[in-house]
Amino acid sequence: MSSDTWLVAGLGNPGPGYAHNRHNVGQMVVDELAARIGGKFKTHSSRAQILEGRLGIGGPRIVLAKPMTFMNLSGGPVANLAKFFGIDPDHVIAVHDEIDIPFDTVKLKYGGGEGGHNGLRDMSKALGTKDYLRVRVGVGRPPGRMDTADYVLKDFSKDEKKDLPFLLDTSADVVEELVHHGLDSAQRKFNRLS
Repeated sequence: MSSDTWLVAGLGNPGPGYAHNRHNVGQMVVDELAARIGGKFKTHSSRAQILEGRLGIGGPRIVLAKPMTFMNLSGGPVANLAKFFGIDPDHVIAVHDEIDIPFDTVKLKYGGGEGGHNGLRDMSKALGTKDYLRVRVGVGRPPGRMDTADYVLKDFSKDEKKDLPFLLDTSADVVEELVHHGLDSAQRKFNRLS
């Protein structure tokens, strides 16, 4: 594969019991992108489900990935896919939940720390660098004294579920803008929305 191929990894936990948790919003965004591309995910030897395609007619080649490991072990499958497809870390996009951003807000970032996110920490370790793109999908902070782990492993609230389709759609738009026009353009276009 050429260097114009992008790997978009939706972070989350495997199995139907976790499918609608806040922690799985990254995989929900990847599902939205898959609906736009068309086709079905297939199991890859890297312990991930993948879908290869193009964003738009003649658009950039993209590999959508949903690691089939638990969140804290996301790095191995992502690094293995990057190696398999010959994708450099600067063409890897991690889509993940972010408690430090309000629900319905999306932020973009390149490199930097993981902010206590164990899925990102494992990715950085496996890729051997923190220099990859992140689409940070806001899920808000836990209410009161609720434990963060308990909060992110719960489904979105009834009110949040009403707006969730819009959040997923916007997050997928952010990924498309990143792939087509780069980080600066995507930040100018979407970070102002928050």
